[in-house]
Amino acid sequence: MIVATWNVNSLTARWPRVEEWLSAKSPDVLLIQETKQNDEKYPFAALRALGYESAHYGQGQWNGVAILSKVGLSDVVRGFDDDDAEARFIGATCADVRVYSCYVPNGRALDDPHYVYKLAWLAKLRDLLAARDRDQHVVVGGDFNVAPSDLDCYDPSVFEGGTHVSEPEREAIRAIEATGLVDLTRSMHPDEANFTWWDYRNGSFHRGWGLRIDLLLVDPALRAKATSSYVDREARKGEKPSDHVPVVADFAL
Repeated sequence: MIVATWNVNSLTARWPRVEEWLSAKSPDVLLIQETKQNDEKYPFAALRALGYESAHYGQGQWNGVAILSKVGLSDVVRGFDDDDAEARFIGATCADVRVYSCYVPNGRALDDPHYVYKLAWLAKLRDLLAARDRDQHVVVGGDFNVAPSDLDCYDPSVFEGGTHVSEPEREAIRAIEATGLVDLTRSMHPDEANFTWWDYRNGSFHRGWGLRIDLLLVDPALRAKATSSYVDREARKGEKPSDHVPVVADFAL
């Protein structure tokens, strides 16, 4: 079973690249962030033509998350069942695996209310995962907007005093992992940077100025069944690439 996560930074702008990637790679499940569409615009029919069921939680020109599946899709949840109006979280069951697509708030700055919102959002995710069914495999993927360690940042000093690398954010990721989850990429590639995001400016992609902020967190039993995991840098090439690339994992299920 191949599972991937990808912040496409507008499914409207990136649809030709997403369609091409799905046709070439054919993952069983794809978790998408930043669709930036409402349900009326979301390409349900085009995805069905590619063999995918899908569930979408949209918000027009902002945010938006989706789950695509070739192996079944049921028990869909959208959001945390609270009054948060931002479309950042969706879950479903695919081939008896519980999967979640997450678009964690950016935070903007350490003194910005959005940073407080980010930490509260991560705490809600932690609480939901702490209460999960431990007998069911789980994959929590998405754009977490946090570089979990200095290895996940090309130059920590550049981000010092800012978001994405602050200790409260990193502690929030560790608290999520403490519910019984493993950072799959770091587990399989302990010494590699494996950046997933590059700024559009200054040729950052070609200079290697990136961050690893797109994660796949899995339960330990599923980690034991992982046969490969990689960052698909090729998806960054061509016209209108996203500033993120897919993170892909294969499980022997």
